[in-house]
Amino acid sequence: MTTDIAAIAADYTAAWNSGSAEAVAAFYAPGGTIVINRGTPWEGRAGVAAMAAGFFADVPDLNLTCDGLRIAGDHVAYLWTFTGHHAQSRNPLRITGWEEWDLDAAGKVIASRGWFDGQDYARQVAG
Repeated sequence: MTTDIAAIAADYTAAWNSGSAEAVAAFYAPGGTIVINRGTPWEGRAGVAAMAAGFFADVPDLNLTCDGLRIAGDHVAYLWTFTGHHAQSRNPLRITGWEEWDLDAAGKVIASRGWFDGQDYARQVAG
């Protein structure tokens, strides 16, 4: 399953880099959820698409890289960095973080817990 997860991670990265919120949401099970920094969960593919669309609105030139994977059975830590420029301030951004995924048998995300330094993000946005 490690090879499959590496392929899923590569395709997930490509989906983020496509700028398509629906492409990102397609990696989630129909009832999948994502919570970022212990915030309010986005539920279902429509919710995940709304979350991704928010990131694309804030960082229209977002470029994501996968910095690594940690795999334990059907639990995955997807480590990432994104770069780009904030839509309103135009300040450059370089943000690192990770998502913890629980996957179903088909390799779809049922639950994701995402983490990044929100204070660092705000500092970079402000310049």
